[in-house]
Amino acid sequence: MTSNDRTFLDPRILDQISGLELKARSIVEGYVSGLHRSPFHGFSVEFAEHREYVPGDDIRFLDWKVYGKTDRLYIKRYEEETNLEAWLVVDTSASMGYTSLDGKGPSKFDYASWGAAALAYMITQQQDAAGLVLFDEEIRRTLPAQSNAPHLRAIFSQLENARPARATSAGRALSQVAEAVRRRGIICLFSDLLDDNREIVRGLKSLRARGHEVVLFHILAHDETTFPFERMTRFEGMEDASRLLADPLALKTAYLEEVETFRKNLRRVCLGNRIDLVEVTTADSLGVVLAAYLARRAARRRD
Repeated sequence: MTSNDRTFLDPRILDQISGLELKARSIVEGYVSGLHRSPFHGFSVEFAEHREYVPGDDIRFLDWKVYGKTDRLYIKRYEEETNLEAWLVVDTSASMGYTSLDGKGPSKFDYASWGAAALAYMITQQQDAAGLVLFDEEIRRTLPAQSNAPHLRAIFSQLENARPARATSAGRALSQVAEAVRRRGIICLFSDLLDDNREIVRGLKSLRARGHEVVLFHILAHDETTFPFERMTRFEGMEDASRLLADPLALKTAYLEEVETFRKNLRRVCLGNRIDLVEVTTADSLGVVLAAYLARRAARRRD
């Protein structure tokens, strides 16, 4: 891929390209392939114990923190398990269908689908297994975690055919995911999480209680974080029949304060439960967002 091909990584241009497979390949090869080591691969390798260093041991596994405390060299020993299982959990509720005011940007669901497809592509390329869960009020579709090419195409197909339609019950659906995914792995969640805060917290905690590592891609439309409305506007609920005719200029300050409070609470919950939070809007370049997060993740693994 040449430097000129990177223009295809803008979400609005990607929207003109047919097929999630091409979008996923473009995103991964354009931004993520530059990482020298996969930031996901090896999640299933667990620390077991220390043993004293002997000449010839790989110095990459020296525990320098122990050395600083004891002035003696120790090697970290690990237990190998099976390959990684990563689950792409995508919100298909009606609110995810929201697009920008000008109608030119992707919907939240499109953005989530591209992100899930890109990670599925990357994970299977590294010979690990990717599974898919689509949910709204409850789990609607599940594809088991596998690592072969036909399965990857099945993931793309499910994402392309899904349509955001029903109401949200993210907290309940996440609790169902925790019950359904038996083997410990990585849960990559793509959602706006517009649901009751207590239910959201309960759902996220249920995933962590099962021992899963959780990465939350919290996706909001650009309009939801900027409130660009100026004229008298009729606001309609996407998951119920509510309607409100209002002057947006009179609402803007209070609305933006509520959004920021919502996001702060989510940050606090994620920090307290050791959940990786990636905050994005549909105006952000998805390739840049994924590459930045994966680079940070890879750096943490080296520390």
